Parts: sequence; C-alpha cells; structure tokens
Amino acid sequence: MNIDWQQILLHLFNFAILAGGLYLLLYKPVKNFMEKRTAYYQSMDDAAGEKLAHAEAMEAEYQKQLDQAEAEISQLRSKAAKESELAAAAQLKKAQEQSEKLLAAAQQSAQMERKKMLSEAREEIAQLAVEATQKLLKTDASKIYEDFLDAASKEQNHE
Repeated sequence: MNIDWQQILLHLFNFAILAGGLYLLLYKPVKNFMEKRTAYYQSMDDAAGEKLAHAEAMEAEYQKQLDQAEAEISQLRSKAAKESELAAAAQLKKAQEQSEKLLAAAQQSAQMERKKMLSEAREEIAQLAVEATQKLLKTDASKIYEDFLDAASKEQNHE
C-alpha cells in the first residue's frame, strides 16, 4: 500500500483552514444574524404583550367609568321622575283647590242671586197683590196693603 501521509496531512490541514474560515466567515455571522432576529421579534412580541395588557387595563377602566356613568344617569333619571311626580301632584292639588274655590264662589254667587230674585219676586207679588186687591175691593187700600205686608213679613221670617 502506497499511502502518502504527507498528502493526507496537507488535505487535513486544508480542510481545517477551510472549516475555520467558513466558521468565521459564514457560521458566526449567520448565527449572530439569527440571534438578533430572534431578539428583535421577541422584543416586538413583548412590546405587543405590554400594549395589549395596557389596552385591556384601559378597557377595564373605561368600562368601569361607563358603568359609573350609567348608574349616575339612572339615579338622575329616577330623581327627575320623582321631582316631576311631586311637581305634577302639587300642580294637581293646586288645580283642585282652585276648582273648589271657584265652585264655592259660584255656589255663593248663585245663592245670592237666588235670594235677590226671591226678594224681587216677593216684592212684585206683593205689589201685584196690592194692586189686584185695590181693584177688586176699591176700598181702603192702605189698610189692606199694611195687612198684606205684615203677612208677607211673617211668612218671610218663617223661612
């Protein structure tokens, strides 16, 4: 066997130089590039996670504020409804009082008008009765008139 050890060693030496050069020129830069890319995407993922957590916290805060606003609106609506009911009740009571006053005034006015009409009617009846009596009797009108007036006043006192 004819093996040239020197050639084998030279080929091994060339292979070692080639492997070292490729390691320095290709493997190390590619590995660094991959690590940087992984770190970049990891930082982007972390930033997105932080932004998502912040957004969720803000959403929860906004929801809490919205719930508080809705509760406040509900309270204000119920308060306004109570106030309007009280105002309506007060206005209704006032209207009823006014209608009662008007009714009482109208009744009083009607009573006064009735008394006035009755008084006038009595006077007219008395006058007519006196005139009729004078015409029928053609006697002492003053005595008959006085008797009639006495009778009318007695009748009026009895009512």
